[in-house]
Amino acid sequence: MASIPLRKARTIIRKTLEKGREMELKPLSVVVLDAGGHPLAFEREDGASPGRFEMARGKAYGSVMLGMAGTAQQERAGKQTYFMGCINGVFDGKLVPVPGGILVRDKKGAVIGAVGVTGDTSGNDLIAGTAGIEAVGLTAEG
Repeated sequence: MASIPLRKARTIIRKTLEKGREMELKPLSVVVLDAGGHPLAFEREDGASPGRFEMARGKAYGSVMLGMAGTAQQERAGKQTYFMGCINGVFDGKLVPVPGGILVRDKKGAVIGAVGVTGDTSGNDLIAGTAGIEAVGLTAEG
């Protein structure tokens, strides 16, 4: 199974945080997960609240486990609350179905992991994370 190399995971985080500073966002936290939902790398900016790891992980985890980006999960939750509630139960409440959970695809379109960004509005989290993923030549699906 293809995955995101550690070097690229760290660069995704660095570029995401750079984009957040450029946009003057609140302090961000960023996690990169492999295709199995395991953390590869994480950073929390100074001033970010301590619970941000779980929030970022929940955004990314839902994306990789469902094969559905955070934006699509949020739309699905709005239309089928019961479905997302049941699915979140299957995953012990670990899913955070909102934008900022971003699928990462390789050049062939295969899902190789996910990125979770939290700290500002979900839409801004998505913008910053997408910039980080694209900076390493991978495709973001937010």
